[in-house]
Amino acid sequence: MSRPEYQKAPFNPFIALAVGICAVSTGAIFARLADAPAIVIAAYRVGLAALLILPLSLWLVRSELRALLPRDLKLAILSGFFLAMHFATWISSLNYTSITNSVVLVNTNPLWVALFTPLITRERLGKRAMLSIFISVFGGIIIGAGDFALGGRALFGDFLALMGSICAAIYLLLGRNLRRKLSLLAYIQVCYGAAAVILWLMVLGAGFPVTGFTGGTWAAFWGMALIPQLIGHTSYNWSLRWFSTSLVAISLLGEPIGATILGYLVFGEGLTATKVIGGALILTAIYIASVGEEKRTGSKGEKRDGRERAEADSTG
Repeated sequence: MSRPEYQKAPFNPFIALAVGICAVSTGAIFARLADAPAIVIAAYRVGLAALLILPLSLWLVRSELRALLPRDLKLAILSGFFLAMHFATWISSLNYTSITNSVVLVNTNPLWVALFTPLITRERLGKRAMLSIFISVFGGIIIGAGDFALGGRALFGDFLALMGSICAAIYLLLGRNLRRKLSLLAYIQVCYGAAAVILWLMVLGAGFPVTGFTGGTWAAFWGMALIPQLIGHTSYNWSLRWFSTSLVAISLLGEPIGATILGYLVFGEGLTATKVIGGALILTAIYIASVGEEKRTGSKGEKRDGRERAEADSTG
């Protein structure tokens, strides 16, 4: 049997996913620590990240950026738009509902990935992927069930987080298509840059303050740009080159586990048995999805190798 496709990566992509989960889990904590409007927090998060990688992009991938086809450039900008909307809605939700509720709802994106995948990437989801999506979302619901509050304010926050989830799913699916053609650095430069421009236009248009923040808020801005954005999201975007969108989306559901633990340690938000059970279900779903990914990519490689051998025999 041929090796799975992901084993051709320069290092194990599962490590990148694990690093991404840990890094992205800090996002809600930094957002809560920043004393600024939600859109300003989002704009600084993506804007600082885009500025930090700009010199490296101009040095290493300038020719690739110049050679971008108009269609690919439009898709990358569209991906950046949905990334911007993801942050705008999700970070806003943290002002209305708990960290657990917000993170659980924003990570229901496996459901939306399953719904949109045939339309955007033309990939078909197998039985293992569907099973892992069901288990992961069920685990997420269990994590958040004890915290869901009935009331207009909390309900509005939950709605914003859900909208953030839909935007994240579209962002991942567009990224999956583009990562087949573009290098990681070229893709994230255009995507993060587009998201930053959109968010800063929203900030300036609304007249929000952009200076005069405390040292703790500036530290939170830089922390969000470096850890959940540059390390976390970039790890996911790198993984899209080697894994299906469904596996990456399911792996994102590891975030509620990390965010719940950090929320307990930093803000004293409750850590209950139901959250432990929900976390165990999510980890089980990630395992099922990863096993399915190995079989899927392995069989693909086997078929491709078989075709190559047949072509060699016919020309020999």
